[in-house]
Amino acid sequence: MSHLSILVTGGAGFLGSHLCDRLIEQGHEVMCVDNFFSGSKENVAHLIGHPRFELIRHDIVRPLFVEADQIYNLACPASPKAYQYNPIKTIKTSTVGMVNVLGLAKRCGARVLHTSTSEVYGDPDVHPQREDYWGNVNPIGPRSCYDEGKRVAESLCMNYHLAHGVEVRIVRIFNTYGPRMHPDDGRVVSNFIMQALHNKPLTLYGDGRQTRSFCYVDDLVAGLMKMMNQDEDVGPVNIGNPTENSMKELAETVLKVTGATCGTTNEPLPQDDPKQRCPDISKAKRVLNWQPEINLETGLSRTVEYYRERIRKGEL
Repeated sequence: MSHLSILVTGGAGFLGSHLCDRLIEQGHEVMCVDNFFSGSKENVAHLIGHPRFELIRHDIVRPLFVEADQIYNLACPASPKAYQYNPIKTIKTSTVGMVNVLGLAKRCGARVLHTSTSEVYGDPDVHPQREDYWGNVNPIGPRSCYDEGKRVAESLCMNYHLAHGVEVRIVRIFNTYGPRMHPDDGRVVSNFIMQALHNKPLTLYGDGRQTRSFCYVDDLVAGLMKMMNQDEDVGPVNIGNPTENSMKELAETVLKVTGATCGTTNEPLPQDDPKQRCPDISKAKRVLNWQPEINLETGLSRTVEYYRERIRKGEL
């Protein structure tokens, strides 16, 4: 593949920064756009000064005028704690921001990969979730700023594609974890690891039997890039790990990896918290020849090492 000019919105975030790393490794020119609401300069500090990397502080709710061959749209806080902090901002990023990204793509002929989410399935009645399932979302619930924003963004992508011929790719990301996750972002993996490293009991909500599937960040980024660079399907395509783990199993694995002896404690289940979440990835296997390769224990070990190192440096 020839070297391209690639725009990554949300590029200083957890996923975006890993994607920027891979794109730079492949020899592309990378423009990383972020407003640092939930992203962090530290995540891309090692790339600043690289001749093919440019960091732009910008909020995609305002139009952006650059030239690019490809656009990865990752701009939107993804943890409930972050997106519920400013719900109006969250939904504007997924709607007004999406219009701006698609308008840019239309103007300069770029292909857009939009990162949607498993949250478009809501609290699913169908299990595991396939791409043709329309979801069970509460449009006025506390998570709706994110869920419905992402659903509108998918609609915008398809309408720009059908009306204007904009090349779009849509992926629905399921739970992803790894180094550079914000330690205080409210997601379960970072919560459990930080609690274990500080020898505090791991907080299980409800009975701990609700399930999630956890995909390590390197696998996820590989899936995004494969989706962007294939010509067969605009999507949506589920990208995630089809191995289902209960919260109790996750807690036990974190305790094992960290060597912590603090055990667990139970709290009531939050409103609209899905009981099951697991992707059917048969389409990703077929269209992208992609499936995750890194198992939970290996991925957690790498993530724990990252947090340990930051604690050692006094950063956490």
